[in-house]
Amino acid sequence: MDDGLNVTYIHLDGYVELNKYIYLYFVIMFTAYILIICSNSIIVYLIWIHQNLHEPMYIFIAALSVNSVLFSTAIYPKILIDSLSEKQVISHAACFFQWFLFYSSGGSDFLLLAAMAYDRYVSICKPLQYPTIMRTTTITICLGLAWLLPACQVAGGVAIIANRNLCNFTLKGIICNSLVQKLICVSSRVIYVYGLIGMFTIGFIPMFFILFTYTKIFIVSSRSCGEVRRKAAQTCLPHLIVLINFSCLFAFDMIIARLEYDFPKAVRLIVTLQMIVFSPLFNPIIYGLKMTEISKHLKRLFCSVKQT
Repeated sequence: MDDGLNVTYIHLDGYVELNKYIYLYFVIMFTAYILIICSNSIIVYLIWIHQNLHEPMYIFIAALSVNSVLFSTAIYPKILIDSLSEKQVISHAACFFQWFLFYSSGGSDFLLLAAMAYDRYVSICKPLQYPTIMRTTTITICLGLAWLLPACQVAGGVAIIANRNLCNFTLKGIICNSLVQKLICVSSRVIYVYGLIGMFTIGFIPMFFILFTYTKIFIVSSRSCGEVRRKAAQTCLPHLIVLINFSCLFAFDMIIARLEYDFPKAVRLIVTLQMIVFSPLFNPIIYGLKMTEISKHLKRLFCSVKQT
């Protein structure tokens, strides 16, 4: 779709009865956006100001929250505008930029979860070597790789597809995700192979690494005393819950892109909403409630607010 100024627009055809529930969409998405920004910002704030939270595990949690804030800020304003607009369209350039942010932040989350799994592995399985291994340099390298590797990987994929001609200008979604690949006229082996490499690099490899480290943790903790098992349960369970939730949602997103089956619009909308609402909002709630130290500071913060 061209507007006469050589600007290509893509129609977002993922909303279900938007005209009927226009204000409901807006209120739900606006409320979710505010909650995501506030909850994740509070987690980052607590970790920033409290010295006892300046540890690798909490730094990685703060990085996850920063990702959620950046991801939501890139996605939600456009959704809020679309919910009040007669036509839901996005420019070609903005669509690919949104796609880049969507998958680079998702890949970054996977690598951060892998870094957190490694941190827990060293803490529980090699406690005496923990200060030596998890130094500031190690944390910096982990953060750098978690942010730069997915960004470079996804940027390469965007560069390959962005120059392809589009034969379809209707995207069956509310955001630009993997379904963008179905808009190009002719797919190629290069796109398919590059996509598989990306899935393995920032998806499957971190997943296998996480499963390996947690298997080692469970083996070691099962042979240890009750204190070690309690520590493993307290610190590892929140990470596993977040990982399972995150993995299931992104797996479904990949399946939609790879399969030719045309999923019902309502199913695609529900899954997309879970990815952009549930996951960014779920993480700070889990870490805020399940991580003992963060929970303590969170309670003190709310108590001090009530007293004022």
